[in-house]
This record gives sequence, C-alpha cells and structure tokens, in this order.
Amino acid sequence: MTVIIFIIVLAVLIFVHELGHFLAAKLFGIRVDAFKLGFGPKVFAWRSKKKDPATGELKAGETEYGVNWLPFGGYVKIFGENPDEQSLDVAGPEASRSFVLKARWKQAIVLAAGVLFNFIFAWFLYVGVFTAGVTASTDGFEQYASHFSNPRIMITYVEPGSPAEKAGLKEGDILLSRSTVSSIQDEINASAGKPVTIGYSREGNAFAATVEATTSIIHGKYAIGISMDNVVDMRLPFTTSVWEGLRYTGVLIKETVVGLYTFIANIFVGHPDFSQVAGPVGIAGIVGNAAHMGMKYLIMVMAIISINLGVVNLIPFPALDGGRILFVAIEGVIRRRISPRFTNAVNLIGFALLMILMVAVTWKDIVKLIN
Repeated sequence: MTVIIFIIVLAVLIFVHELGHFLAAKLFGIRVDAFKLGFGPKVFAWRSKKKDPATGELKAGETEYGVNWLPFGGYVKIFGENPDEQSLDVAGPEASRSFVLKARWKQAIVLAAGVLFNFIFAWFLYVGVFTAGVTASTDGFEQYASHFSNPRIMITYVEPGSPAEKAGLKEGDILLSRSTVSSIQDEINASAGKPVTIGYSREGNAFAATVEATTSIIHGKYAIGISMDNVVDMRLPFTTSVWEGLRYTGVLIKETVVGLYTFIANIFVGHPDFSQVAGPVGIAGIVGNAAHMGMKYLIMVMAIISINLGVVNLIPFPALDGGRILFVAIEGVIRRRISPRFTNAVNLIGFALLMILMVAVTWKDIVKLIN
C-alpha cells in the first residue's frame, strides 16, 4: 500500500510540474509534441481532435498524451527544446513555433513554469487543509488561538533504533500526560535509566509503554529518542486560509532553500550530511507514515515534497530546470546560442552526477531500512 500511495503522490506532483511547462509553452505558441507520465513502453496514448478551419474535418491534434509503464517520472516534449533538433527547428516549416527561436524571456518562463506550479500546488494544498481543519503546532500559529481546539502533546519524531522505537512508540501518538513537554522531558531525565511508563493513545485506543532512557542520544542527559510538540486542531476561515497558506508556503520554500544550500555547501567542504536528505525509498517511507496518520497528514507531506521538488529543480545545475535557465541567461548575455554539442555534453555530465547522488542517497535509505 505504501508503494501504491507513493506512486500516486509522485505521479500527481510530476503531472503538476509538467503541466506548468505545457501550459506556458502553449501560451507562447510553442508546439508541444508530447505530454506523458512515466517512461519506457507506453500503456496507452491518445491525441485530442480538432477541426481543420479550411476543410471542417476533425484531425488529430499535434500533442500526444499518454501514460508509460515506469511511473517514476514524466515529461513534456517541446518542439525545439532539444539542441539536437536545432537545425530542423530553425529552418523547418514550423520554425516560428520552435522553443529555441522564441524570445529568451519566454524560454525562461517556460522552463520556470514547472517550479512555479509546484509552489502554487503546495499553496492550494495548504489552503485546503487549513480550511478543512488540521492538526497544527501551537508555535507559529499563536495569532489564531481563537480557532484552536483539543490541545494535546503529540510525538512528532521517533529516533530509529531508540528505546522509544523499541518500545513501540510511533510518530502521531498522543501522550496521555496532562503535563507539559518540558516536564515530561525532565521526568525522563530524572529516571536515570530506570524503567519509565509512557501512557499514550493511538487511533482512539489507550496504551502504555515501558521505556528505559539512555544517555547515548543526548550527551549528558537521559532521553528515550522522541520529539514532542504541543498541538491543537486548527480550522481557519477560507479567506484566512488563503493568506496563511501563502505565508506558510513561503516559509517552507525559504527553509528548504537554506537547508539545500547547507547540504550542498557541506559537500564542497567534504562533510555532506546524508541523514538530512532522502531518496525514493526514504520518501516512500515518509509518505507511508503520513498516510497511516490520516489524509490531512498525507496532503501536507505532499505539499512539502512539491516544494522540495520545485526548489531542487531551480538549482542552476545541468539537466535541471535551473541549469537550463542558466544557459538561456548566458545566451542572453553573449547574444548567441551556445553550441548544442557543448550543451548536450554538460547536461549529460550533470545527469550522471545527479544519478550518482541519487544512488548514494538511495543506498543510505536501504541500509537504514535494513537496520
């Protein structure tokens, strides 16, 4: 079920991203030859019908829509976007509808539209959950205290391999203690490694776990390996949700940019922290946990992944949208097109490096899963 949900989430986010490229290209009169989800052999494909203005006959449209067997991706094939086709795109009968011959600011908008749609989609998702009602931390939403209900302490993270995980505690569990987060932490620390009983509820049922704290998690302090937060049910009016969703999306975009910058900077100094990133296996696990906690959690995780997808694609690195935008900007400065052979070579190298990074992160996820 986790794999199925992950594939559905991935397909939706890729569809949104590619839809941005598709609509922007259509807006500027650029021919779009294909709009497909997945790679490899096709499952099915079709072309929309349109009436020929000269004869009145219905003819197949120029764009082929379809779904392919491998669901981990998708693409929009835009006429003139591939440097290998530049000679035909410049001199052929459809040259006026070629991507490469459009104004460079139009090219940049088409390339950036996928990222923009990922951000807008995240915003829409947050508007939806804020309006319908969502479990939220009291930190950062104090101004909406009048819309709070059902205050409680929730476990928001369980350290893998920790005493808490071994005792069966999970993210989303509600602690039955009426005290504060800090007092619970003090109580655990005061246990000095002796068994502590943690009362909690999960899906409306009450349980108790016996846990022995350790100092191996936090140096000099006894802990069981959980993070806790004061949470409430928050439901906002629609108009408030629109503005709060926009603000919250902006905050997450900023935090994602900072986190990604820190990770990349650490790579260059030789200290990459792969524990802060996740590949397909890790993301599938996150999606599965969110789905287990409820649809609203899954929607919020989908919004976070959408933001991450957009931010990563903005990196000015070959084979990513940001790298292609950089090439367009360079062409604007030098007033001529960059050699297709050079562009292809750089993109190929960039793609290879991205695949190496993906394999490294995925291997880390698999080892973590096995452990």
